[in-house]
Amino acid sequence: MDISTWIITLLVISTLHGICSWKLYVKAGRKAWEAFVPVYNGIVLMQIINRPKWWMFLVFLPVINLLILPVIWIETLRTFGKKTTADMWLGVVTLGLYIGYVNYTQDVSYEAKRETKPATKALDTLGSLTFALIVATFVHTYFIQPFVIPSSSLEKSLLIGDFLFVSKFHYGARTPMTPIAAPMVHDSIPVIKKLSYLSKPQLPYFRFPALEKIKNNDIVVFNWPRDTLSNMYIRATERIDKPRDKKTNYVKRCVGIPGDSLQIKDGIVFVNGKELILPERAKPQYSYEVTYDANTPIDFEGILKELNSTDGAGFKNDARDTLYIRALTFEGAEKLKTVSGIKTVNRVIEKGPKDGVFPDFEDGNPSVTNDWNGDNFGPIYIPEAGKTVTLNKETLPLYKIIITEYEGNTLEVKGNEIKINGKIANSYTFKQDYFWMMGDNRHCSLDARYFGYTPADHIVGKPIFIWMSLDWNAKGLFNKFRTERFFTTVSGEGQPESYFKYFLILLAGYFAWDWYRGKKKKKEADLL
Repeated sequence: MDISTWIITLLVISTLHGICSWKLYVKAGRKAWEAFVPVYNGIVLMQIINRPKWWMFLVFLPVINLLILPVIWIETLRTFGKKTTADMWLGVVTLGLYIGYVNYTQDVSYEAKRETKPATKALDTLGSLTFALIVATFVHTYFIQPFVIPSSSLEKSLLIGDFLFVSKFHYGARTPMTPIAAPMVHDSIPVIKKLSYLSKPQLPYFRFPALEKIKNNDIVVFNWPRDTLSNMYIRATERIDKPRDKKTNYVKRCVGIPGDSLQIKDGIVFVNGKELILPERAKPQYSYEVTYDANTPIDFEGILKELNSTDGAGFKNDARDTLYIRALTFEGAEKLKTVSGIKTVNRVIEKGPKDGVFPDFEDGNPSVTNDWNGDNFGPIYIPEAGKTVTLNKETLPLYKIIITEYEGNTLEVKGNEIKINGKIANSYTFKQDYFWMMGDNRHCSLDARYFGYTPADHIVGKPIFIWMSLDWNAKGLFNKFRTERFFTTVSGEGQPESYFKYFLILLAGYFAWDWYRGKKKKKEADLL
Protein backbone atom coordinates (compact mmCIF):
# COMPACT_ATOMS: atom_id res chain seq x y z
CA MET A 1 0.00 0.00 0.00
CA ASP A 2 1.63 3.25 -1.15
CA ILE A 3 0.89 6.76 0.19
CA SER A 4 -1.79 7.51 -2.41
CA THR A 5 -3.58 4.25 -1.62
CA TRP A 6 -3.35 5.09 2.09
CA ILE A 7 -4.95 8.51 1.50
CA ILE A 8 -7.73 6.99 -0.61
CA THR A 9 -8.37 4.39 2.12
CA LEU A 10 -8.61 7.17 4.75
CA LEU A 11 -11.11 9.07 2.59
CA VAL A 12 -13.22 5.94 2.03
CA ILE A 13 -13.30 5.13 5.76
CA SER A 14 -14.18 8.73 6.66
CA THR A 15 -16.99 8.74 4.09
CA LEU A 16 -18.33 5.46 5.45
CA HIS A 17 -18.12 6.85 8.98
CA GLY A 18 -20.06 9.95 7.91
CA ILE A 19 -22.76 7.92 6.19
CA CYS A 20 -23.20 5.74 9.28
CA SER A 21 -23.22 8.49 11.89
CA TRP A 22 -24.17 11.95 10.52
CA LYS A 23 -27.63 11.88 12.12
CA LEU A 24 -26.06 11.10 15.48
CA TYR A 25 -23.76 14.10 15.07
CA VAL A 26 -26.86 16.29 14.44
CA LYS A 27 -28.61 14.86 17.52
CA ALA A 28 -25.53 15.84 19.52
CA GLY A 29 -25.84 19.43 18.31
CA ARG A 30 -23.10 19.24 15.69
CA LYS A 31 -23.25 19.81 11.93
CA ALA A 32 -23.82 16.87 9.57
CA TRP A 33 -20.73 17.71 7.47
CA GLU A 34 -18.50 17.32 10.53
CA ALA A 35 -19.06 13.58 10.37
CA PHE A 36 -17.36 13.36 6.95
CA VAL A 37 -14.11 15.33 7.39
CA PRO A 38 -11.12 12.98 7.92
CA VAL A 39 -9.43 13.24 11.34
CA TYR A 40 -11.58 16.21 12.35
CA ASN A 41 -14.64 13.93 12.49
CA GLY A 42 -12.81 11.75 15.02
CA ILE A 43 -11.90 14.72 17.21
CA VAL A 44 -15.53 15.85 17.19
CA LEU A 45 -16.67 12.32 18.00
CA MET A 46 -14.39 12.24 21.05
CA GLN A 47 -16.11 15.43 22.26
CA ILE A 48 -19.54 13.90 21.62
CA ILE A 49 -18.81 10.71 23.58
CA ASN A 50 -16.98 12.70 26.29
CA ARG A 51 -13.64 10.96 25.79
CA PRO A 52 -10.09 12.43 25.50
CA LYS A 53 -9.14 13.82 22.10
CA TRP A 54 -5.80 11.96 22.25
CA TRP A 55 -7.71 8.73 21.69
CA MET A 56 -7.67 9.74 18.00
CA PHE A 57 -3.89 9.36 18.05
CA LEU A 58 -4.36 5.70 18.98
CA VAL A 59 -6.75 5.20 16.06
CA PHE A 60 -3.89 5.86 13.63
CA LEU A 61 -1.43 3.45 15.26
CA PRO A 62 -1.50 0.08 13.46
CA VAL A 63 -2.42 -2.92 15.65
CA ILE A 64 -3.27 -0.60 18.57
CA ASN A 65 -6.21 0.75 16.57
CA LEU A 66 -7.64 -2.77 16.50
CA LEU A 67 -7.95 -2.50 20.28
CA ILE A 68 -9.23 1.06 20.62
CA LEU A 69 -11.81 1.06 17.81
CA PRO A 70 -14.16 -1.46 19.51
CA VAL A 71 -14.02 0.72 22.64
CA ILE A 72 -14.99 3.79 20.60
CA TRP A 73 -17.88 1.92 18.92
CA ILE A 74 -19.24 0.80 22.31
CA GLU A 75 -18.85 4.29 23.81
CA THR A 76 -20.70 5.82 20.83
CA LEU A 77 -23.62 3.42 21.25
CA ARG A 78 -23.78 4.04 25.02
CA THR A 79 -23.79 7.82 24.45
CA PHE A 80 -26.99 7.41 22.46
CA GLY A 81 -28.73 5.10 24.92
CA LYS A 82 -27.77 1.73 23.42
CA LYS A 83 -26.31 0.15 26.55
CA THR A 84 -27.40 -3.48 26.53
CA THR A 85 -24.96 -6.36 26.18
CA ALA A 86 -26.52 -7.18 22.81
CA ASP A 87 -25.90 -3.62 21.59
CA MET A 88 -22.25 -3.82 22.59
CA TRP A 89 -21.74 -7.20 20.91
CA LEU A 90 -23.46 -6.02 17.74
CA GLY A 91 -21.26 -2.93 17.68
CA VAL A 92 -18.11 -5.06 17.81
CA VAL A 93 -18.99 -8.03 15.56
CA THR A 94 -20.32 -5.74 12.80
CA LEU A 95 -17.09 -3.70 12.93
CA GLY A 96 -19.06 -0.62 13.93
CA LEU A 97 -21.65 -0.88 11.15
CA TYR A 98 -24.36 -1.44 13.75
CA ILE A 99 -23.97 2.29 14.48
CA GLY A 100 -25.24 2.91 10.94
CA TYR A 101 -28.31 0.77 11.65
CA VAL A 102 -28.99 2.81 14.80
CA ASN A 103 -28.33 6.04 12.89
CA TYR A 104 -31.14 5.38 10.36
CA THR A 105 -33.67 3.17 12.18
CA GLN A 106 -33.64 4.07 15.88
CA ASP A 107 -35.13 7.14 17.54
CA VAL A 108 -32.33 7.68 20.04
CA SER A 109 -31.51 10.66 22.22
CA TYR A 110 -28.12 12.12 22.98
CA GLU A 111 -26.95 11.79 26.59
CA ALA A 112 -24.46 14.62 26.87
CA LYS A 113 -23.80 14.15 30.58
CA ARG A 114 -24.01 10.40 30.77
CA GLU A 115 -22.05 8.48 33.39
CA THR A 116 -18.82 7.35 31.73
CA LYS A 117 -17.94 4.98 34.55
CA PRO A 118 -18.68 1.31 33.57
CA ALA A 119 -22.09 0.16 34.73
CA THR A 120 -20.86 -3.14 36.18
CA LYS A 121 -17.71 -4.41 37.83
CA ALA A 122 -17.24 -6.87 34.96
CA LEU A 123 -17.24 -4.02 32.42
CA ASP A 124 -14.88 -2.03 34.61
CA THR A 125 -12.46 -4.98 34.71
CA LEU A 126 -12.76 -5.50 30.95
CA GLY A 127 -12.06 -1.82 30.32
CA SER A 128 -9.01 -1.86 32.57
CA LEU A 129 -7.64 -4.97 30.88
CA THR A 130 -8.23 -3.46 27.44
CA PHE A 131 -6.32 -0.30 28.22
CA ALA A 132 -3.57 -2.26 29.94
CA LEU A 133 -3.22 -4.26 26.72
CA ILE A 134 -3.20 -1.04 24.67
CA VAL A 135 -0.44 0.47 26.82
CA ALA A 136 1.59 -2.76 26.72
CA THR A 137 1.22 -3.02 22.94
CA PHE A 138 2.22 0.63 22.51
CA VAL A 139 5.38 0.16 24.61
CA HIS A 140 6.16 -3.18 22.91
CA THR A 141 5.77 -1.70 19.42
CA TYR A 142 7.46 1.68 19.76
CA PHE A 143 9.77 1.59 22.80
CA ILE A 144 10.90 -1.67 24.42
CA GLN A 145 10.37 -5.27 23.31
CA PRO A 146 11.27 -8.38 25.32
CA PHE A 147 13.38 -10.93 23.48
CA VAL A 148 15.00 -14.26 24.35
CA ILE A 149 18.24 -15.60 22.87
CA PRO A 150 17.48 -18.96 21.18
CA SER A 151 20.90 -19.89 19.70
CA SER A 152 24.63 -19.76 20.47
CA SER A 153 25.66 -17.55 17.53
CA LEU A 154 26.63 -14.65 19.87
CA GLU A 155 27.87 -16.84 22.70
CA LYS A 156 30.02 -15.08 25.33
CA SER A 157 28.28 -11.73 24.62
CA LEU A 158 24.76 -13.19 24.70
CA LEU A 159 24.02 -16.68 25.99
CA ILE A 160 21.23 -19.09 25.14
CA GLY A 161 18.52 -18.32 27.68
CA ASP A 162 19.29 -14.61 28.08
CA PHE A 163 16.10 -12.55 28.34
CA LEU A 164 16.64 -9.12 26.81
CA PHE A 165 14.97 -5.77 26.57
CA VAL A 166 15.39 -4.49 23.03
CA SER A 167 15.15 -0.73 22.45
CA LYS A 168 13.06 0.26 19.44
CA PHE A 169 13.89 3.98 19.69
CA HIS A 170 17.72 3.86 19.53
CA TYR A 171 17.67 3.12 15.80
CA GLY A 172 14.25 4.71 15.28
CA ALA A 173 10.98 2.90 16.02
CA ARG A 174 9.44 1.33 12.93
CA THR A 175 5.68 1.54 12.56
CA PRO A 176 4.00 -1.82 11.88
CA MET A 177 3.54 -2.59 8.20
CA THR A 178 1.06 -5.38 8.91
CA PRO A 179 -1.94 -3.59 10.46
CA ILE A 180 -4.20 -6.58 11.05
CA ALA A 181 -2.35 -8.66 13.60
CA ALA A 182 -2.74 -10.02 17.11
CA PRO A 183 -1.10 -7.75 19.71
CA MET A 184 1.93 -8.77 21.80
CA VAL A 185 2.89 -11.77 19.61
CA HIS A 186 5.10 -12.00 16.56
CA ASP A 187 4.40 -14.24 13.56
CA SER A 188 2.36 -16.96 15.25
CA ILE A 189 -0.08 -17.40 18.11
CA PRO A 190 1.30 -19.56 20.94
CA VAL A 191 -0.29 -22.95 21.66
CA ILE A 192 -2.49 -23.08 18.53
CA LYS A 193 0.57 -22.27 16.35
CA LYS A 194 -1.38 -20.36 13.72
CA LEU A 195 -0.29 -17.21 11.90
CA SER A 196 -1.01 -14.15 14.03
CA TYR A 197 -1.66 -11.77 11.15
CA LEU A 198 -3.26 -11.17 7.77
CA SER A 199 -0.63 -10.47 5.12
CA LYS A 200 -2.89 -7.93 3.40
CA PRO A 201 -3.25 -5.01 3.50
CA GLN A 202 0.29 -3.70 3.98
CA LEU A 203 1.10 -0.16 5.14
CA PRO A 204 4.02 1.93 3.77
CA TYR A 205 7.36 1.60 5.55
CA PHE A 206 7.99 4.41 8.03
CA ARG A 207 10.61 4.83 10.74
CA PHE A 208 10.76 7.54 13.39
CA PRO A 209 14.01 9.56 13.72
CA ALA A 210 16.83 7.57 15.35
CA LEU A 211 18.81 8.51 18.46
CA GLU A 212 21.93 6.95 16.95
CA LYS A 213 23.16 5.17 13.83
CA ILE A 214 24.19 1.52 13.71
CA LYS A 215 27.96 1.29 14.13
CA ASN A 216 30.47 -1.46 13.42
CA ASN A 217 30.33 -4.09 16.21
CA ASP A 218 26.85 -3.07 17.44
CA ILE A 219 24.61 -6.00 18.38
CA VAL A 220 21.37 -5.60 16.45
CA VAL A 221 17.97 -7.30 16.39
CA PHE A 222 16.51 -7.52 12.89
CA ASN A 223 14.04 -9.48 10.80
CA TRP A 224 15.75 -12.38 9.03
CA PRO A 225 15.65 -11.15 5.40
CA ARG A 226 15.45 -14.60 3.79
CA ASP A 227 12.78 -15.98 6.10
CA THR A 228 10.23 -18.10 4.24
CA LEU A 229 9.71 -20.71 6.97
CA SER A 230 6.65 -21.22 9.10
CA ASN A 231 9.10 -21.88 11.96
CA MET A 232 12.84 -21.22 11.54
CA TYR A 233 13.81 -23.88 14.10
CA ILE A 234 11.75 -26.68 12.54
CA ARG A 235 12.54 -27.89 9.04
CA ALA A 236 9.33 -27.48 7.05
CA THR A 237 8.29 -27.97 3.46
CA GLU A 238 5.71 -25.21 3.56
CA ARG A 239 6.95 -21.88 2.20
CA ILE A 240 5.49 -18.72 3.70
CA ASP A 241 6.31 -15.35 2.17
CA LYS A 242 6.06 -13.21 5.29
CA PRO A 243 5.69 -9.43 5.49
CA ARG A 244 8.92 -7.67 6.49
CA ASP A 245 7.84 -6.97 10.06
CA LYS A 246 6.64 -10.56 10.58
CA LYS A 247 9.82 -12.30 9.53
CA THR A 248 11.68 -14.15 12.29
CA ASN A 249 13.57 -11.95 14.74
CA TYR A 250 17.34 -12.47 14.58
CA VAL A 251 20.16 -11.05 16.70
CA LYS A 252 23.71 -10.70 15.36
CA ARG A 253 26.70 -8.36 15.48
CA CYS A 254 26.84 -5.75 12.73
CA VAL A 255 30.38 -6.08 11.34
CA GLY A 256 29.76 -4.08 8.15
CA ILE A 257 27.83 -0.82 7.77
CA PRO A 258 26.73 0.99 4.58
CA GLY A 259 29.69 2.00 2.41
CA ASP A 260 32.14 -0.50 3.95
CA SER A 261 34.27 -2.95 2.01
CA LEU A 262 34.39 -6.28 3.86
CA GLN A 263 36.49 -9.39 3.52
CA ILE A 264 37.02 -12.52 5.62
CA LYS A 265 40.48 -14.11 5.56
CA ASP A 266 40.94 -17.42 7.38
CA GLY A 267 37.99 -16.55 9.63
CA ILE A 268 39.22 -13.03 10.51
CA VAL A 269 37.01 -10.11 9.44
CA PHE A 270 38.62 -7.15 7.67
CA VAL A 271 36.73 -3.89 7.10
CA ASN A 272 38.08 -1.32 4.65
CA GLY A 273 41.38 -3.20 4.58
CA LYS A 274 41.89 -3.31 8.37
CA GLU A 275 41.21 -6.13 10.82
CA LEU A 276 37.95 -5.52 12.70
CA ILE A 277 38.84 -5.14 16.38
CA LEU A 278 35.98 -6.47 18.49
CA PRO A 279 35.05 -4.95 21.88
CA GLU A 280 36.38 -6.53 25.07
CA ARG A 281 33.07 -8.27 25.78
CA ALA A 282 33.08 -10.02 22.40
CA LYS A 283 34.86 -13.39 22.29
CA PRO A 284 34.85 -14.89 18.79
CA GLN A 285 34.89 -18.67 18.73
CA TYR A 286 36.10 -21.11 16.10
CA SER A 287 36.28 -24.86 15.54
CA TYR A 288 39.51 -26.61 16.54
CA GLU A 289 41.10 -29.98 15.81
CA VAL A 290 42.91 -31.30 18.86
CA THR A 291 45.28 -34.27 18.81
CA TYR A 292 46.35 -35.92 22.04
CA ASP A 293 48.16 -38.89 23.52
CA ALA A 294 45.58 -41.66 23.80
CA ASN A 295 47.56 -43.23 26.65
CA THR A 296 47.39 -40.10 28.79
CA PRO A 297 44.19 -39.75 30.87
CA ILE A 298 42.63 -36.37 30.03
CA ASP A 299 39.44 -35.03 31.58
CA PHE A 300 38.13 -33.34 28.42
CA GLU A 301 34.69 -32.71 29.92
CA GLY A 302 36.17 -30.86 32.87
CA ILE A 303 38.65 -28.98 30.68
CA LEU A 304 35.97 -27.81 28.24
CA LYS A 305 33.75 -26.77 31.14
CA GLU A 306 36.63 -24.75 32.59
CA LEU A 307 37.31 -23.18 29.19
CA ASN A 308 33.58 -22.50 28.85
CA SER A 309 33.42 -24.01 25.37
CA THR A 310 29.83 -23.47 24.24
CA ASP A 311 29.18 -26.54 22.16
CA GLY A 312 31.79 -28.78 23.72
CA ALA A 313 33.44 -31.65 21.87
CA GLY A 314 32.43 -32.83 18.45
CA PHE A 315 33.68 -36.37 17.84
CA LYS A 316 36.74 -38.60 17.95
CA ASN A 317 38.18 -40.38 14.90
CA ASP A 318 38.84 -44.10 14.61
CA ALA A 319 42.36 -43.74 16.00
CA ARG A 320 40.82 -42.28 19.16
CA ASP A 321 43.44 -39.55 19.35
CA THR A 322 41.67 -36.61 17.71
CA LEU A 323 39.00 -34.37 19.16
CA TYR A 324 36.99 -31.70 17.34
CA ILE A 325 35.79 -28.74 19.40
CA ARG A 326 33.08 -26.66 17.80
CA ALA A 327 33.35 -23.40 19.73
CA LEU A 328 36.56 -22.27 21.38
CA THR A 329 38.05 -18.79 21.83
CA PHE A 330 41.65 -17.89 20.99
CA GLU A 331 42.40 -17.67 24.73
CA GLY A 332 40.81 -21.07 25.31
CA ALA A 333 42.90 -22.63 22.57
CA GLU A 334 46.12 -21.29 24.10
CA LYS A 335 45.17 -22.69 27.53
CA LEU A 336 44.34 -26.06 25.98
CA LYS A 337 47.86 -26.27 24.52
CA THR A 338 49.28 -26.27 28.06
CA VAL A 339 47.32 -29.36 29.16
CA SER A 340 49.44 -32.46 29.68
CA GLY A 341 48.85 -35.02 26.94
CA ILE A 342 47.68 -32.50 24.33
CA LYS A 343 49.84 -32.68 21.20
CA THR A 344 48.39 -30.08 18.82
CA VAL A 345 45.57 -27.53 18.83
CA ASN A 346 44.84 -26.29 15.32
CA ARG A 347 42.06 -23.95 14.25
CA VAL A 348 39.88 -25.46 11.51
CA ILE A 349 39.81 -23.21 8.44
CA GLU A 350 37.50 -23.96 5.55
CA LYS A 351 39.10 -24.22 2.13
CA GLY A 352 37.50 -24.17 -1.30
CA PRO A 353 33.88 -23.41 -2.25
CA LYS A 354 31.14 -24.34 0.19
CA ASP A 355 27.49 -25.14 -0.51
CA GLY A 356 24.98 -22.50 0.58
CA VAL A 357 27.36 -19.53 0.82
CA PHE A 358 26.10 -16.16 -0.42
CA PRO A 359 25.46 -15.28 -3.21
CA ASP A 360 24.93 -18.81 -4.56
CA PHE A 361 22.75 -20.13 -1.74
CA GLU A 362 19.65 -20.35 -3.97
CA ASP A 363 21.29 -22.73 -6.45
CA GLY A 364 21.87 -25.57 -4.01
CA ASN A 365 25.41 -25.85 -5.41
CA PRO A 366 28.84 -24.92 -4.05
CA SER A 367 29.74 -21.24 -4.20
CA VAL A 368 31.21 -21.45 -7.67
CA THR A 369 30.68 -17.75 -8.44
CA ASN A 370 33.56 -16.61 -6.26
CA ASP A 371 34.97 -19.81 -4.73
CA TRP A 372 33.99 -18.53 -1.27
CA ASN A 373 33.26 -20.25 2.04
CA GLY A 374 32.51 -19.22 5.63
CA ASP A 375 36.19 -18.58 6.50
CA ASN A 376 37.39 -17.04 3.25
CA PHE A 377 34.88 -14.65 1.78
CA GLY A 378 34.82 -11.45 -0.26
CA PRO A 379 35.76 -8.72 -0.66
CA ILE A 380 32.25 -7.31 -0.99
CA TYR A 381 30.75 -3.84 -0.89
CA ILE A 382 28.06 -3.07 1.68
CA PRO A 383 25.44 -1.02 -0.25
CA GLU A 384 24.67 2.53 0.83
CA ALA A 385 21.52 4.45 -0.09
CA GLY A 386 22.11 6.72 -3.09
CA LYS A 387 25.37 5.03 -4.14
CA THR A 388 25.72 3.40 -7.56
CA VAL A 389 27.48 0.16 -8.52
CA THR A 390 28.40 -1.29 -11.90
CA LEU A 391 26.24 -4.20 -13.07
CA ASN A 392 27.53 -7.08 -15.15
CA LYS A 393 27.32 -10.88 -15.06
CA GLU A 394 30.04 -11.00 -12.37
CA THR A 395 28.55 -8.43 -9.98
CA LEU A 396 24.84 -9.11 -10.54
CA PRO A 397 24.65 -12.19 -8.23
CA LEU A 398 25.67 -9.95 -5.28
CA TYR A 399 22.83 -7.48 -5.85
CA LYS A 400 20.14 -9.59 -7.51
CA ILE A 401 18.02 -10.02 -4.37
CA ILE A 402 18.40 -6.35 -3.47
CA ILE A 403 17.21 -5.26 -6.91
CA THR A 404 14.23 -7.63 -7.06
CA GLU A 405 13.06 -8.59 -3.58
CA TYR A 406 14.23 -5.78 -1.29
CA GLU A 407 13.72 -2.84 -3.66
CA GLY A 408 10.84 -4.13 -5.80
CA ASN A 409 12.21 -4.00 -9.35
CA THR A 410 11.76 -6.44 -12.22
CA LEU A 411 14.94 -8.04 -13.53
CA GLU A 412 15.60 -9.78 -16.85
CA VAL A 413 18.91 -11.33 -17.88
CA LYS A 414 19.53 -12.52 -21.43
CA GLY A 415 23.13 -13.40 -22.15
CA ASN A 416 25.18 -10.35 -21.20
CA GLU A 417 22.17 -8.04 -21.35
CA ILE A 418 20.62 -6.91 -18.03
CA LYS A 419 17.23 -5.20 -17.94
CA ILE A 420 15.73 -3.51 -14.87
CA ASN A 421 12.08 -2.55 -15.15
CA GLY A 422 12.28 -3.23 -18.89
CA LYS A 423 15.28 -0.94 -19.52
CA ILE A 424 18.85 -2.00 -20.28
CA ALA A 425 21.03 -1.29 -17.23
CA ASN A 426 24.78 -1.36 -16.68
CA SER A 427 24.57 0.19 -13.19
CA TYR A 428 22.23 0.32 -10.22
CA THR A 429 21.59 2.99 -7.54
CA PHE A 430 20.50 1.69 -4.13
CA LYS A 431 17.31 2.99 -2.53
CA GLN A 432 18.22 2.16 1.08
CA ASP A 433 21.12 1.20 3.35
CA TYR A 434 22.26 -2.37 3.98
CA PHE A 435 24.20 -4.06 6.78
CA TRP A 436 26.37 -7.16 7.19
CA MET A 437 25.39 -9.19 10.28
CA MET A 438 27.52 -12.01 11.70
CA GLY A 439 27.64 -14.18 14.79
CA ASP A 440 30.69 -14.38 17.07
CA ASN A 441 30.45 -18.18 17.05
CA ARG A 442 31.91 -18.32 13.55
CA HIS A 443 31.25 -21.99 12.75
CA CYS A 444 27.83 -22.14 14.38
CA SER A 445 25.97 -19.12 13.03
CA LEU A 446 23.49 -18.75 10.18
CA ASP A 447 24.48 -15.20 9.28
CA ALA A 448 25.22 -12.84 6.39
CA ARG A 449 27.76 -15.24 4.89
CA TYR A 450 24.76 -17.42 4.04
CA PHE A 451 21.76 -15.07 3.68
CA GLY A 452 23.51 -11.90 2.46
CA TYR A 453 22.70 -8.27 3.17
CA THR A 454 20.19 -7.02 5.76
CA PRO A 455 18.09 -4.07 4.49
CA ALA A 456 17.58 -1.02 6.71
CA ASP A 457 13.81 -1.57 6.69
CA HIS A 458 14.38 -4.95 8.42
CA ILE A 459 16.10 -3.41 11.48
CA VAL A 460 14.10 -3.97 14.70
CA GLY A 461 16.17 -2.49 17.49
CA LYS A 462 19.14 -2.51 19.85
CA PRO A 463 19.51 -4.97 22.78
CA ILE A 464 20.24 -2.87 25.85
CA PHE A 465 19.58 -4.93 28.96
CA ILE A 466 19.59 -8.55 30.17
CA TRP A 467 16.92 -8.73 32.86
CA MET A 468 17.08 -12.50 33.41
CA SER A 469 19.19 -15.44 32.26
CA LEU A 470 18.44 -19.16 32.46
CA ASP A 471 20.73 -22.11 31.83
CA TRP A 472 18.26 -24.66 30.44
CA ASN A 473 20.77 -27.53 30.76
CA ALA A 474 21.66 -26.98 34.43
CA LYS A 475 20.45 -29.52 36.95
CA GLY A 476 18.24 -28.31 39.75
CA LEU A 477 15.78 -25.44 39.68
CA PHE A 478 17.95 -22.80 41.38
CA ASN A 479 21.05 -23.75 39.38
CA LYS A 480 19.23 -22.75 36.21
CA PHE A 481 19.28 -19.07 37.20
CA ARG A 482 22.43 -17.23 36.08
CA THR A 483 22.04 -14.48 38.68
CA GLU A 484 25.42 -12.97 37.73
CA ARG A 485 23.82 -12.01 34.39
CA PHE A 486 20.61 -10.56 35.88
CA PHE A 487 20.26 -6.82 35.18
CA THR A 488 23.44 -6.49 33.10
CA THR A 489 23.91 -4.20 30.11
CA VAL A 490 24.54 -5.68 26.67
CA SER A 491 26.94 -3.01 25.40
CA GLY A 492 29.58 -0.91 27.11
CA GLU A 493 33.24 -0.89 28.01
CA GLY A 494 34.84 -3.63 30.07
CA GLN A 495 33.15 -6.75 31.33
CA PRO A 496 29.41 -6.67 32.13
CA GLU A 497 28.42 -5.85 35.70
CA SER A 498 25.21 -7.07 37.30
CA TYR A 499 22.93 -4.46 38.87
CA PHE A 500 20.67 -7.15 40.35
CA LYS A 501 21.73 -6.47 43.95
CA TYR A 502 20.85 -2.80 43.56
CA PHE A 503 17.46 -3.78 42.17
CA LEU A 504 16.84 -6.04 45.18
CA ILE A 505 17.83 -3.22 47.56
CA LEU A 506 15.42 -0.80 45.85
CA LEU A 507 12.68 -3.45 45.86
CA ALA A 508 13.18 -4.11 49.58
CA GLY A 509 13.14 -0.36 50.22
CA TYR A 510 9.87 0.00 48.34
CA PHE A 511 8.16 -2.78 50.31
CA ALA A 512 9.45 -1.32 53.59
CA TRP A 513 8.12 2.12 52.67
CA ASP A 514 4.79 0.66 51.55
CA TRP A 515 4.49 -1.29 54.82
CA TYR A 516 5.30 1.86 56.83
CA ARG A 517 2.80 3.94 54.84
CA GLY A 518 0.04 1.35 55.39
CA LYS A 519 0.76 1.16 59.09
CA LYS A 520 0.70 4.96 59.38
CA LYS A 521 -2.65 5.20 57.57
CA LYS A 522 -4.13 2.52 59.84
CA LYS A 523 -2.97 4.42 62.92
CA GLU A 524 -4.50 7.65 61.63
CA ALA A 525 -7.76 5.86 60.87
CA ASP A 526 -7.86 4.42 64.41
CA LEU A 527 -7.45 7.92 65.85
CA LEU A 528 -10.46 9.13 63.89
